[in-house]
Amino acid sequence: MRRAVERFKQNNKKSTFILQLTAMVDMFTIMIVFLLKSYSTSSVHITPQEGLKLPNSSSYVQPVEALKLVVALDGVYVDDKKVMPMEEGKIAAADLDANDPDFVKSLYEKLNEMAEKSKEIADVNEEHEFDGKVVMQADSRLNYKTLKKVMYTASLAGYADMRLATIAYE
Repeated sequence: MRRAVERFKQNNKKSTFILQLTAMVDMFTIMIVFLLKSYSTSSVHITPQEGLKLPNSSSYVQPVEALKLVVALDGVYVDDKKVMPMEEGKIAAADLDANDPDFVKSLYEKLNEMAEKSKEIADVNEEHEFDGKVVMQADSRLNYKTLKKVMYTASLAGYADMRLATIAYE
């Protein structure tokens, strides 16, 4: 056995091992590009209000920057400020217009105020324009008639481009 080891040492010439880094750098570059392309991020974050149960959806579209409108069982919120209270998802008769039962007065006043403010900013700032977009978070337990009244009022205030926030199936 000792002779075999000695013969192996004699036959084995001293050589240097050179590591080829080009292939490894190429591999890591491809991996980084793949990970960056598959990683999705959005500057818009929508967090549901506490106690709000959003509907589920199989469709997935990136959220857009827009006015936040929340329709919960306890009231309607515009930019996290309560505009009008509701009792178990029903709009009080005092908040509705006598001539048009689908028109919600207090909601219209707040949305119209926000639209006017946005238009004033657009007049001063060329980069900003009023586009009438709304991201609506509506509780899935609400009646469709209530949602219809809120959407109708929002469209009359100038917010006709509505997006409904949902929870994507995992």
